[in-house]
Amino acid sequence: MDRAEQRETLLLRELVAVYSHLSGLVAQNADVSAVVRLVARHTGAGVALLGRSLEVLAAAGAGEPQRIGDRLRAAAGTPRLTRVLAAIEANRRPLTLPGDGHDAVVVAPVVVGEQVSAYLVTITAATDGGDAGLLLTEHAATICGIFLGRQWVVAAAAGRARLDLVEGLLLSRDREDGEADRWAQHLGFQRDRAHHVAAVAVPAGTDARVLGAIEHELSLRAPDAIVAAREREVVAVVPADLAAARRIGAECAEEIARRHPGTPLVVGLGRDCRLPADIARSYDQARSAVDTTSRMGRTGVVAFEDLGIARLLLQVPDLDELRSFAADVLGPLPADRPLFGTLTAWFACNGSPQRTSRELHVHPNTVAYRVRRVEEVTGMRLDQPRDRLMVQVACEILASVGTST
Repeated sequence: MDRAEQRETLLLRELVAVYSHLSGLVAQNADVSAVVRLVARHTGAGVALLGRSLEVLAAAGAGEPQRIGDRLRAAAGTPRLTRVLAAIEANRRPLTLPGDGHDAVVVAPVVVGEQVSAYLVTITAATDGGDAGLLLTEHAATICGIFLGRQWVVAAAAGRARLDLVEGLLLSRDREDGEADRWAQHLGFQRDRAHHVAAVAVPAGTDARVLGAIEHELSLRAPDAIVAAREREVVAVVPADLAAARRIGAECAEEIARRHPGTPLVVGLGRDCRLPADIARSYDQARSAVDTTSRMGRTGVVAFEDLGIARLLLQVPDLDELRSFAADVLGPLPADRPLFGTLTAWFACNGSPQRTSRELHVHPNTVAYRVRRVEEVTGMRLDQPRDRLMVQVACEILASVGTST
């Protein structure tokens, strides 16, 4: 047997031994880091497990394996690397990339289920390993896929259990058996601390990735919050006062708008809840804020307290009925901007001509004249409680749902 044959036989034996060690890790309580370390130890290579965005999940071996991800990310926009990763994903086979003359890079796909979920990368001297290095990296990637699959199954099960607990709290109205307290304790709810339930709604048909992004952004900005993604909304029980909850909701909506342009979001905030039994009530209020704001054709962050009389008005199923009432009461008034603007400012200033004049920067006599003209146009007497209430409600309707389109 010549030297080449002896070397090939030795490499084959070594490869089989490493295969055996890698397969043995599956039966042990190991993880992907153990796989990476084993490959690095047996090959002397720099080894890194990279996520889909080429971030380093685990690294070991010669050189600076933590920088492998940086090197590939730096080249991520190049047509060459883009084609290589596309070929790896399509063929589910490893490829060797020529290095800078001193090393070679082997990239193997880590497949979980039907998806390429990560990449195992080894960097060795260009003359080392050859096909053996390619085969070893491929087998190690298969083992990594098994471990990642296990982790994600466990994470998915934990996520489902967490979602079940959250669902229980959101629906636990008027429970007196102590279950809500136990569920809340498991989720980390802190009794007697101010919380507000936030409900973030997305339109039907929105990409599921948007829900995931909302969940991530809320968790990032409120690490102590109880956050869960549901079918068409993300719900968070946020340990914060109302001002802080508004800020968190606004920052989340702003980031989602930046990352997913054209995705309208409504963030509803319920009232303060300090006990687990109050969470369901706060959630109902958050959903009421979302539904009311959506019916008004608006987006943004809206607290239940912001709705005012719109909470009652928008219980009417047919919005045209509300518009019809407003039209009957106000007649052509809304088309006259100076008169209608003066009327709404007059209501906001509690009927004070002086305050209204300061608000509109006009003389008090001008305010008094316009109020009389409002009465002439509408046929209503604003000094009569019944007429005044009808006119004010009609103005609220137009502010909430607008005129017919």
